[in-house]
Amino acid sequence: MMRFLKNPRLIASVLVVAGILAVALWPKAIEVDVVRVERGPMRVTIDEEGETRVRERFVVSAPVSGRLERIELEPGDAVVRGKTVVARLIPAAPPLLDPRASAELSARAEAARAAVGQAQADRERAAAAVTRAQSSLRRQQQLTEAGAISRDELEVAQTTLRTVEEALRAAEFAVARAERELQAARSRLAPSAAGGRPVDVIAPVSGVVLKRQRESEMVVPVGEPLLEIGDPANLEIVADLLSTDAVRVPPGAPVLIEQWGGNHPLNARVRRIEPSGFRKISALGVEEQRVNVIIDLVDGAAARQLGDGYRVEVRVVIWRDDAALKAPIGALFRRGDQWAAFVVDKDVARLQTVQLGQRNDTEGQITGGLAEGQTVVLHPPDTLQDGIRVKIRASQ
Repeated sequence: MMRFLKNPRLIASVLVVAGILAVALWPKAIEVDVVRVERGPMRVTIDEEGETRVRERFVVSAPVSGRLERIELEPGDAVVRGKTVVARLIPAAPPLLDPRASAELSARAEAARAAVGQAQADRERAAAAVTRAQSSLRRQQQLTEAGAISRDELEVAQTTLRTVEEALRAAEFAVARAERELQAARSRLAPSAAGGRPVDVIAPVSGVVLKRQRESEMVVPVGEPLLEIGDPANLEIVADLLSTDAVRVPPGAPVLIEQWGGNHPLNARVRRIEPSGFRKISALGVEEQRVNVIIDLVDGAAARQLGDGYRVEVRVVIWRDDAALKAPIGALFRRGDQWAAFVVDKDVARLQTVQLGQRNDTEGQITGGLAEGQTVVLHPPDTLQDGIRVKIRASQ
């Protein structure tokens, strides 16, 4: 051993080997990306697709059944309430009769003519009964004045006269009814004539034609939708949100309208959250309970470029802070039931527990554990542990 210590070359060789092993086994610093915790504006939004629609739209329907003339108005044409003729209909002519239907109607006409004859005979019989009752009453009155009969027999004659007079009136009504039924039966047998005069459909409101339900000439029934009229400047946006998200949206919440085709977002505001939800199947085949949220546009001038049924993306703001202490979501991770982050302190990563408040897709609000200006590791790798040396990767 003393001989080993007296050999300087051997000692130098051992030291060189030990140095090489120390360098080889010394842990290398892990290259990481870092970001600073800072204060700034932050907001939490609920993002969903929406669709524009005219707030008040009117469906013009056919007031009568008949032949619709070709509608010349094009979508986008302006109409004036009470002046513009939007459609014209010619009432339909009676349908043609086949031999079987004609024979049935002829038989009904003959039956109606016979009913008229029967009613007239009943009327003549009732008229004769009235004449006889009148003569009998006159004789009863003369006998009563002479004291030959009692007063009661006179009243019986008067009652009989009133009864037969009512029977005569009923017979006259029966004759009138039978004659009208005969006229109706004969009118059904009359040759089919052309329809009546045209019926003009006038615009119920001022606006533009949004959609044309019928264009070519055709026969339409009563109540058939013909076209839709509305004011495209009076737009609203409807977005169906998940019911769990809709309960977080207060009426009047600010909304940003994006991906509408313009160069900048539009400002809007929630006007109403509908009280009733509905079930919808998502693109992945999952049943979702959704609620319609009605949004009013605030930027009216920019919104004039939009039309009815346009697709937009809405971002409903449910929380915002102009001076929130925040960090990227990529720097935060779960450690057990808490949030944590790696703080860079003199090229060493220190594990730090973090209290997280509001968060969105990119940032999280820091309520405790981190201070403004601290540097945290962005997207820490799985190999990074507390106390390991790190090297900040140069930005490219």
